[in-house]
Amino acid sequence: MSSFKNMTVEELKPLLVSGQINLVDVRTDAEVANGFIPGATKLPLHLLPLRFAELDTQRPTVFYCQMGGRSAQASAFAAAQGLSPVFNLQGGITAWAHGGGEIVV
Repeated sequence: MSSFKNMTVEELKPLLVSGQINLVDVRTDAEVANGFIPGATKLPLHLLPLRFAELDTQRPTVFYCQMGGRSAQASAFAAAQGLSPVFNLQGGITAWAHGGGEIVV
């Protein structure tokens, strides 16, 4: 059975700059309206099973939410569907912001 790994903000930054990953925001539309990480695909957690086929399977995928809980659920689901490698951003967008990461509205 496939699994996912946690990723820190510091591990994400160079990968995001390189453009070598899929970054997926699983928060609600209302949460995303307050800001998101540039380059992220917006895919609310409740829609992930319906839109899973839209994900690019050729690159590593990193899921994030507000604090890391919902994105861990998304990561577990994606890994169970055979997506690999899959990562969960520890601390979510909150950790990203505290780590100096860019957020766009």
